[in-house]
Amino acid sequence: MKNSVSEQSIYAESEDEDDKSIDKNEGDDHDGDSDSSNSSNENRNRSKQNSVSTAWPQSYKQSIDLYGSVPSPSMVFLGNPTLSRFGSSFFSSSLTNRHTPEVLPTYGKPLLETVADEDQQQQRRHSYLYPPLAPRKSSLRKSSKVLDELPDTPNSTYGQAVINGMNVLCGVGILSTPYALKEGGWLGLSLLGLFALLSFYTGLLLRYCLDSRPGLKTYPDIGQAAFGTAGRFAISIVLYLELYASCVEYIILEGDNLSSLFPNAHLNIGGLYLGSRHLFALVATLVILPTVWLRDLRVLSYLSAGGVLASIVVVLCLFWVGVVDHIGIQSHGSILNLNTMPVAIGLYGFCYSGHAVFPNIYSSMEKPSEYPSVLFTSFAICTLLYAGVASMGYMMFGESTLSQFTLNLPQGYVASKIAVWTTVVNPFTKYALTMTPVALSLEELIPSNSVNTYRYSLCIRTALVISTVIVGLCIPFFGLVLALIGSLLTMLVTLILPCACYLRICGGKLRRVEVYFCILIIGVGMIAASIGSFSAISEIVKKLR
Repeated sequence: MKNSVSEQSIYAESEDEDDKSIDKNEGDDHDGDSDSSNSSNENRNRSKQNSVSTAWPQSYKQSIDLYGSVPSPSMVFLGNPTLSRFGSSFFSSSLTNRHTPEVLPTYGKPLLETVADEDQQQQRRHSYLYPPLAPRKSSLRKSSKVLDELPDTPNSTYGQAVINGMNVLCGVGILSTPYALKEGGWLGLSLLGLFALLSFYTGLLLRYCLDSRPGLKTYPDIGQAAFGTAGRFAISIVLYLELYASCVEYIILEGDNLSSLFPNAHLNIGGLYLGSRHLFALVATLVILPTVWLRDLRVLSYLSAGGVLASIVVVLCLFWVGVVDHIGIQSHGSILNLNTMPVAIGLYGFCYSGHAVFPNIYSSMEKPSEYPSVLFTSFAICTLLYAGVASMGYMMFGESTLSQFTLNLPQGYVASKIAVWTTVVNPFTKYALTMTPVALSLEELIPSNSVNTYRYSLCIRTALVISTVIVGLCIPFFGLVLALIGSLLTMLVTLILPCACYLRICGGKLRRVEVYFCILIIGVGMIAASIGSFSAISEIVKKLR
């Protein structure tokens, strides 16, 4: 009780100081303005800022910071240590006290700041202290407990940023690169390099969009700056769909790999027969569900910090089985497969689906000037891993390569068991972190005067988990679903939308060659999205018949 009272008093004092500073700034602006037109423009800008300060989703930055950065006391280089404070108690606030917009009052500040605040914003670029909160409604004054939950100094070093970038890029897509090589042939591997270069370039474009005006920190912020509130909504929905689809892939992944370990497992209850794949998908869901309810996600953050390490372990196991255990090269493969090339497009595209987190990584960097180098290093290392796994896996298993190379590994070897079990354990640590941004965005829609906020939040999270297992059981085709995500959603997030936003925000200042190159990338993204999505959907429908 004493802590609560002290927190309220601290919050009230900080709020009064903010109000005084705002009043002082307003007075200074009034004294300094000699032109009435400037004053009217400033008032118009202020009213516009207030109108967008509550735009949905407000929880995006904190939730994606938690998802994309991996703090750990024993692995200090991995990410922002202050994120653990948010993860430690955001559940107790969002699920027990109030809905998300009121437990994240940093989003009460205007999204787009006036020119008068630009110098102050540039100073924050170096110190990375969160700015004073804008004037709040009375309902936000009750949110006193979040002061300790908000990140104070979201700065990361070069190494931390590289690890976080690799952790985002190097995910489950690496398991399907040999299958992508089989579908596209050796010449199709050039698509991996092409997407790497284009994705690297569009990652830089996101930085230019963030720097175009003060206050932009996330991908939805860029969408709002480019296309207004509609752009913010559209980009947010696409990003959340991509996260949701990744959770579906985790369920399919669990069912496939556990059934490969225990192929004879089954369950027969009252005439309802569950084979090994369906049984383990349901068991994995029951294990995952409580993690989505967790109040403290720090444990999962610590474990998910090993995402890059888990990928490296799986890669080493593949090479160990091929070289040390003498599986060797079984097939040289085909040069080009035009018929199945569209599936390879989606699979290679999915490998670079990290743009949802890149703006957060840039905003949290101690030295923003190092962002291009961070991005290049992350892309270079991950591309080498992708290409090496694709080549080794395809040469080992040839035309019999499955959608996950772990399913091809002979079960008699220790390295094979390590690879499969690493693949099985990893999604248990990442599912909740991946689903949390989606859940928080939906919890923002809960009315602020609701007395059943906790119950509604629990229902939302449970419904999301159940829906992913239903989709995973109905469409249990890991490679095709991955190709669909990569073609439809990743092409939008990675290639099309960054270029469209860049042209919209900075179009008047660009050289003609830059405009043409962005238009070319948009064209490549649209063609790849159309061909890849149509092919993946056609194959899914064919298998379901």
